[in-house]
Amino acid sequence: MRVLSGIQPSGRLHIGNYFGAIRQHLRMQAEHECYYFIADYHALTSNPSPKAVQEYTLSVAMDYMALGLDTEKTVFWRQSDMPEVTELTWLLSCITPMGLLQRCVSYKDKVAQGLSPNHGLFAYPVLQAADILIVKSDLVPVGADQKQHIEVTRDIAMRFNNAYGEVFKIPADYIIESVAVVPGTDGRKMSKSYGNTIEIFEPEKSVKSKVMKIVTDSTPVEAPKDPAKCNVFALLRLFASPDELAEWDRRYRSGGIGYGEAKKRLAELIVEHFKPYRQKRAELEGNPGAVDAMLKRGAERARAVAAPTLLEARKAVGLGDRR
Repeated sequence: MRVLSGIQPSGRLHIGNYFGAIRQHLRMQAEHECYYFIADYHALTSNPSPKAVQEYTLSVAMDYMALGLDTEKTVFWRQSDMPEVTELTWLLSCITPMGLLQRCVSYKDKVAQGLSPNHGLFAYPVLQAADILIVKSDLVPVGADQKQHIEVTRDIAMRFNNAYGEVFKIPADYIIESVAVVPGTDGRKMSKSYGNTIEIFEPEKSVKSKVMKIVTDSTPVEAPKDPAKCNVFALLRLFASPDELAEWDRRYRSGGIGYGEAKKRLAELIVEHFKPYRQKRAELEGNPGAVDAMLKRGAERARAVAAPTLLEARKAVGLGDRR
């Protein structure tokens, strides 16, 4: 099956990104025809600096490649290198009802978080629909909280097909493996917008420093502790082996353990987990030109699939081939 997913280059990728999406994306390579893109057009809705867009786009690409993305098997590209997607966005915009966009929860949430409302942010679901439909993807892996995005895409595709004929494949959502919310250093969900992240390829010394600052309660060392209410234990669940985690659970409940000891072990586990990928990441960082060239090759492969879809849509609405 053809799988499509994108990730915004809005900052350095962190362990919440890894357990929330990246790990699943990498696993799906073995069983599916995967199309993954870096959504730099989408990132513009928050008006980042030009330097940040370029820097984070390359950083995301390097992270994925270092972690095991197979760019020979998987089509991996930068969204802005495929102009067909913006033309298709306009064709879809002309059939998308305002009410559909006004019901989108993501727009309301982002405005509530302080993002300045702009047309790009409001019309984001149409560009997202174009991303999905232009490569005729079968599956779109999303978290349960993002299911509405796929429902909107399906609605837009069906409206277009009903009006102009069967042009688009109707994609299915694929709810990716659920993990508990990955807590940040302050106990809230790990998010770049909260400034509470631990980056995947952060320097080891910085990883240890951040882990030691994770917020915990004031339970005395000698007292039993509830692992279900501890941010450190929530992160240990992601990195420790089942046997080790069971031992930490026992020690928490028995008392006589300080959070500092658990934090030190957590820092070690995080560093150990990503250590095998650090050398590859460093090599890629030393050759950004090769990474850029790889993204362009990926765009060529993606455009080979996208161009016929766009032509089909153009003909359907009466525009025909370009002269």
